[in-house]
Amino acid sequence: MRTRRIGDVQVGAIGLGAMPMSIEGRPDESRSIATVHAALDAGVTLIDTADAYHIGADDVGHNESLVAKALASYGGDTSGVLVATKGGHVRPGDGSWTLDGSPEHLRQACEASLKRLGVEAIGLYQFHRPDPTVPYAESVGAIRDLLDEGKIRLAGISNANPDQIRQSQEILGGRLVSVQNQFSPAFRSSEPELRLCDELGIAFLPWSPLGGISKAGDLGSAHGAFARIAQARGVSPQRVCLAWMLAKSPVVIPIPGSSRPETIRDSVAADELELTAEEIAELDAT
Repeated sequence: MRTRRIGDVQVGAIGLGAMPMSIEGRPDESRSIATVHAALDAGVTLIDTADAYHIGADDVGHNESLVAKALASYGGDTSGVLVATKGGHVRPGDGSWTLDGSPEHLRQACEASLKRLGVEAIGLYQFHRPDPTVPYAESVGAIRDLLDEGKIRLAGISNANPDQIRQSQEILGGRLVSVQNQFSPAFRSSEPELRLCDELGIAFLPWSPLGGISKAGDLGSAHGAFARIAQARGVSPQRVCLAWMLAKSPVVIPIPGSSRPETIRDSVAADELELTAEEIAELDAT
């Protein structure tokens, strides 16, 4: 697989979004671990997780623990794998998602993530989502402090707008390495953030690039151009979608969610699909 950069770290052009392995409808642990192992076998070196990817209040950090277990049980070398996790989103256990961007919470969340991942420093730590009750500068300032203290090696933000990207870059002293925003054929409002990341040389990590857990399988029927090109190329619409994203900018690193070995293998194969300029223009216009 070709590589792209997050800060000074090279990763494969396609990452693995591990969230579906831990939230509602999650598979049994053995299938999840097999999915992570299949991703590693295919050349994936970026795994995205978060402490909020769990179900019950007694289940916090389920996804981080699962990723750590999968890496520990893999037979090959995992020293080049970058695990990206996030803090600032909270699931109280009633099915809802809440926010806590306070510096105190982010510090506690980081410490807990360190223990679950079993590392001395988190590879990439991202502020999960802005908390309207906490000044954004205070939240990002906490990420800066964790970076300065060596608790995290790289710093990023998620669900951010252009002003927040610029502000974060300033607060972090030019050390912002990633922005993780929703982006898919059905959700293109993050185009300005993608363009800004391209301008600044910051990795852009589209989450739910195939439309989300419940809609990824219907991508072709919902977006005809992807289905037409997929049929002509003899590949899946999902593979076409990821190849389209990769063609947008060298800073784009999609992180499709997966909980089955066969789906992550198909996603990784998008790196080998070179779309023509005419195909890209058709997909852009759809």
